[in-house]
Amino acid sequence: MTVTERSDALLVTGAPELFGELFERYGGWLYNFSSRRVGRQLAEDLVAETFLIAFSRRDRYDASMANARPWLFGILSNLLRNYHRAEVRWLRALEKSGRDPLGGSGQHNFADRSDERLDAEAATRALAGALAAMPHDQRDLLLLHIWAGLDYPELASALGLAPGTVRSRLHRAKARLRLAMPAHYAPSAAANEGNG
Repeated sequence: MTVTERSDALLVTGAPELFGELFERYGGWLYNFSSRRVGRQLAEDLVAETFLIAFSRRDRYDASMANARPWLFGILSNLLRNYHRAEVRWLRALEKSGRDPLGGSGQHNFADRSDERLDAEAATRALAGALAAMPHDQRDLLLLHIWAGLDYPELASALGLAPGTVRSRLHRAKARLRLAMPAHYAPSAAANEGNG
């Protein structure tokens, strides 16, 4: 059996030496998500701590869960709550600068792209400000959905919420973002109904 064929449940609950494969499978996802939330410096520590906690709790893993991603993102989300202030500082810095330091190389032909960059920086500032002001439960849910790609059932599993709660919190979070965005960026509410 190859590494890619092993189930997440086997990697979590099987022999301890298999657990490292779980890190190989999901470590990058967790790092990318947490670095966007609190910056690169804290992200490595958070990912390491997530896997330490997961390893120590592997005997409590529900082996019927075919995918360990929601479980790991749930642990990471709990850790991120402890770093809430750092995350808000990160978002406020984005709001002020308008530049996402993780968003690309920054090498553009300035003369050709300056208007686009200024417009994108204004949108980034608006988004960062809206995210910083958003209640943490809505922000956690929204960012797990957008940056980590978790669907509604995975969100419910990761955060221990009822599906209806996921749906309503996510709806409120998206509505906050639509209000904060410049009109030409924000899609109409009718176009977003039922998406998710």
